[in-house]
Amino acid sequence: MEVKTYKKGKVNQSLIIFVGLIILAGSVITYLFILRGIYGKFDSSALLPNSKVLKTIFNGGEAEIAILNSRYTENMLPKGSSWQNDNLKTWEKFLGASKSNFDIISDESIEKGKLFDYKILILPGSRSLSDIEIAQIKKYIDNGGSVFATSGIASYSQDGKWRGWDFLSEVFGLKFSKEIVPDETTKIHTLRGELAVTTNIPTGYPLKVATWDHPMAVEVLDPRTTQVSFWYNYKLEDGLVREEIKKSAGIVYGNYGKGRFVWMGFEINSVVGVQDDYIIFERLFRNCINWLNYGPVAYIKEWPNGYDAAAVISPVISDDIYDVRNLLNILGTEKVKATFFVDPYKAEQNKNLISELANYGEVASLVDLGYLSSVNDTINHLDDYKTQYAKLKGAMKTLESVSGSKITGCYPYYGLFDHNSELALINAGYLYVMTDSLTDRSVPKIIIRGKDRILSMTKTARDDFEVIRDFGLTQPEFQFYTYQEDVDRVLFEGGTYIMKIHPEYQLKPENTTVVKQIIDDLKKKNFWITTASEIQKWFSKRDYIEVRVDKRGETRVVVTVSNPGNEIVGQSVVQIDLNEKADDISLSTELISTVPASFDHSKGSKSVKVFINDLKPGESRTYYVDYDKSKV
Repeated sequence: MEVKTYKKGKVNQSLIIFVGLIILAGSVITYLFILRGIYGKFDSSALLPNSKVLKTIFNGGEAEIAILNSRYTENMLPKGSSWQNDNLKTWEKFLGASKSNFDIISDESIEKGKLFDYKILILPGSRSLSDIEIAQIKKYIDNGGSVFATSGIASYSQDGKWRGWDFLSEVFGLKFSKEIVPDETTKIHTLRGELAVTTNIPTGYPLKVATWDHPMAVEVLDPRTTQVSFWYNYKLEDGLVREEIKKSAGIVYGNYGKGRFVWMGFEINSVVGVQDDYIIFERLFRNCINWLNYGPVAYIKEWPNGYDAAAVISPVISDDIYDVRNLLNILGTEKVKATFFVDPYKAEQNKNLISELANYGEVASLVDLGYLSSVNDTINHLDDYKTQYAKLKGAMKTLESVSGSKITGCYPYYGLFDHNSELALINAGYLYVMTDSLTDRSVPKIIIRGKDRILSMTKTARDDFEVIRDFGLTQPEFQFYTYQEDVDRVLFEGGTYIMKIHPEYQLKPENTTVVKQIIDDLKKKNFWITTASEIQKWFSKRDYIEVRVDKRGETRVVVTVSNPGNEIVGQSVVQIDLNEKADDISLSTELISTVPASFDHSKGSKSVKVFINDLKPGESRTYYVDYDKSKV
């Protein structure tokens, strides 16, 4: 049998190499597309490992924060004082909780320029610094470094001689106002809302600060510096509200040259109070570190549709009931609705009028849940649960019958309520309660009792009892100015302006023009003028919205908005601070099926507003914000 043999073909090595290069190029292109999908725009040099990356891999990373342990300052303290050591331990605790790597450095280290090895320099209570240190710190911030300082920074020389407030003025743009004397054990320190460093902190939160270290109040003089808080208490202290707020800043942040700073007029171990105070301050602290480290920030705007604050016109009707008619024409002309708190007994006697009021807003209950035995009595004598529940349920039934509308809110006489009241209100079917408390925050607070919730709305401004009855301001122009001071204060905080008025005072014919002036002023200042029930509906939804933000690459920020609640959120605004000036913003979605969103951004600005519509229960949306770094 003949066996055939075949000659093997010659391998074409050039073809194999060519095909291999095509596959390699395709793989590289695919890899770059994947990277582009994750990180957005990036420089190819970012793919190459540098010394910093290698050190992070092998050594766990270098410390990026330095804390000054100033011996110059310690030498000024009484012999045996542990103040500085205690202060440093508190800083170490907070930085440890935020998972920040840090080093403790000396005055000599700063004088030798070693501060330039760090991104953030912390100067805790460093009152005494040398001239060389001050020069180095100024150069450090001017070149792009970040400083976190407290109290009277650099007000003394290295040998303990008074230097003055030059550092505060030149670097932070501040003017010293006063020291807070310890005539009170603690002092309320009110925080503004919707700032980069107060993200996810309730607007107007009253942080409690001990006064043993003589905290400082300052005035912001430079537009590069932003006031975060104020010491002034309009209810307990004299003075013009606008001016006193301006002169009593206790926390500021801003820029100096290419760098950044945060300054607090108190030491961080002076924060005292209940658990909420510590939780809020820790959040504030982390926000400050994040901002100093140029991290992005995102949060849901406090109010819907881009409003800067909210307002409720709330007549309280128990006497001279027919004078409330003087308000109705104003409400109709201004197209504004009010929340009328009505005594159920008065309602039964004036059924036609109360029914008419429901056409100009909403009717809510005015109920006596207890009393004060005397003007100076500090003990509340409130009824027991059973009695309160009966009164609340009875008032609701009467007012619903008379007004023909659903009753969801209550204002207790004297603004008093307790734990029994909360349970009685919830079980009676109320959704919100208004209080006369003056030490609470300026936005509503959701009170949770088991699986149930009720919204507490705080009195945030002086009412006509104070303005007309107590202050004796009978001239409309003086009334308007006094109310307007509170309007401006609430706007500064970003909170809720509650204008509580009565028929026997502000609703007298000679005084009602002031209400119209206030409504016009609120409109000009971008207040959401609405009813208390509308605010309750908004907060019942807003409270569930969650926002997460992450930086990916050099010019991409990823924002995820989720609604774990059980109601659709019609419209909300996500405020994003990119923490660097940006041009040519683009917004895309992680998944093709994600509902698109619109956005607002001014070229060269750090701020981006993303408008989210109809976020369904259980829905989560992720958006990519890509941009070019501004060259300006």
